[in-house]
Amino acid sequence: MALRYRRLYALPAPLRDPAFAALGGPGGARFVMLGGLDAADVSADGIEIADLRRVLHTTTLPSPQHDAQGALLGGRVYVFGGGADTELDHILSYDPASDRVTQVGTLLTAQSDVAVTNAGTYAYIVGGFDGTNYLDTVVAWRPGSGPRVVARLPVGLRYAAVAVAGGGLLIVGGSTPTGASDAIYRFDLTTHHVRRIGTLPHPVTHGEAATLGAYVYLVGGRSDLLDGQTAAVYAIDPSTGRIKPAGRLPQPTSDAAALTIGGAIVVAGGQSPSTTLDSVGELVPAQP
Repeated sequence: MALRYRRLYALPAPLRDPAFAALGGPGGARFVMLGGLDAADVSADGIEIADLRRVLHTTTLPSPQHDAQGALLGGRVYVFGGGADTELDHILSYDPASDRVTQVGTLLTAQSDVAVTNAGTYAYIVGGFDGTNYLDTVVAWRPGSGPRVVARLPVGLRYAAVAVAGGGLLIVGGSTPTGASDAIYRFDLTTHHVRRIGTLPHPVTHGEAATLGAYVYLVGGRSDLLDGQTAAVYAIDPSTGRIKPAGRLPQPTSDAAALTIGGAIVVAGGQSPSTTLDSVGELVPAQP
C-alpha cells in the first residue's frame, strides 16, 4: 500500500530521539513523547501528550534522558533504559491520567539505543548499548515481573526499528559493531525463534517501524553517516520479508517518533541532515 505524507502542525520545539507510544482508550488519536534530544543536542525532560491537531498537555520526567523507548501496557506508558550522562537501567511508568511518573523496575543491564514494542501483556526490549557492548538480547517484561532474556539476535544491534505483525516482531536494520544493517529479522512470539527473512535495499539505522494494515512500514532512518538521512518509506510483508517502496517523507529524516494511529502513521520530530525537526505529519494511504 502506497502512502502519502501530509503535514499537521509544529511541535513547541524541535525534538529527536524521544520515547513514544500511542495512547488507547477515549481520545484514541492521542500519543505521548517522553524525553529526547533538543536542537542543541541536549537531553530533554519533557513529556508531551498530543493529538492530530496540537500538543494538548506537557509535564516532565524526573530527569532528562534520550535514546529510550516506550510501550503502552494496561493504560500506562513504560519507558525502558535510555541515556543521559551514562546509560540508564530504569523502567519508568507514566500514568497519563494522573501525570505520575514512578520507577517500577530495573533492566538486566543499563542500556540506551533500545528498540521497544508491546504484544499482549508484554513489552519487548530489543538490542541496545551498555556503554561498551552492542547487545544481542530480546528481553520480555510485563508489569509485576522481572525482565528476562527470551532470545538472542545473530549480532549485537542498536537503533533498530521494531514492530509487531503476524504473531511476531519484525526487527529491521539498526547498527551493528561493523556498521548499519540491511537485515530484516523475525522473532516468533510463540517459539521465541529468531530468523532472517529479508534484506533492505540498503543498510538503514535510526529508522522507525510501524504496522498499518497488512504491512510493516520502515519510516526514514540513515546510513552510518550522521548526515546520511533518507526520506524513503518502505512496506515490508511480515510473512515473507519482501520489501517495496511505499512513499517518501518531505525531507530526509531519522530518529523521529513514528506510530500508528487509526488508519495512518504519525511522524513527529526527528533529525534531518542539517537540523532537528519540529514537524508533526502523517502518512496516509494514497488514493488509487
